[in-house]
Amino acid sequence: MAAPIALPDTFARAVAGLRSATPRPEILLEEVGAPQRLAPYSFALSASVLRDGDEVATGRLILLHDPAGHEAWQGTLRLVTYVTAELEADLAADPLLPGVGWTWLTDALDAQEAGHRAIGGTITQTMSTRFGELAGPPAAADIEIRASWTPTGIGLAPHLYAWCTLLASTAGLPPPGITALPEHRRATTG
Repeated sequence: MAAPIALPDTFARAVAGLRSATPRPEILLEEVGAPQRLAPYSFALSASVLRDGDEVATGRLILLHDPAGHEAWQGTLRLVTYVTAELEADLAADPLLPGVGWTWLTDALDAQEAGHRAIGGTITQTMSTRFGELAGPPAAADIEIRASWTPTGIGLAPHLYAWCTLLASTAGLPPPGITALPEHRRATTG
């Protein structure tokens, strides 16, 4: 039987920080297998965001660690995320959506005081219309946010909270402590 591999202290403390954070109740986190070829050490979480019992957004957060450092990362740790959510078609067609999606991430990092550098990413809007045997519901639309950044410290709980804020924004959840007003349809009399 092989002896367990000792993890570098930096990586072990970073993982502990991610595990220590508790997201809001609508966000379900699960540890999942991490890609093994991107860095010598990796850890990953997946998330599902629920609204009224329905999954409205999903995401993955991957922690990478290379003790030798990585020039492009400007450090030894890197966080990589992928978040996707369904949108109303008119929202997905808005040309301002990519800029808004990017500010969801950067504002969340700033609000949580999650120090970072070397941030980059893409925002993708997609619209799908079904035809033939797949015909059915009206056009479907999605937003995808792919980003990575280097944390400036190894206490990563603020980064996890920022990521959860990004997930909530992407899913259209109200801020914590705010209750969304129910949608009422006005009755018409004839």
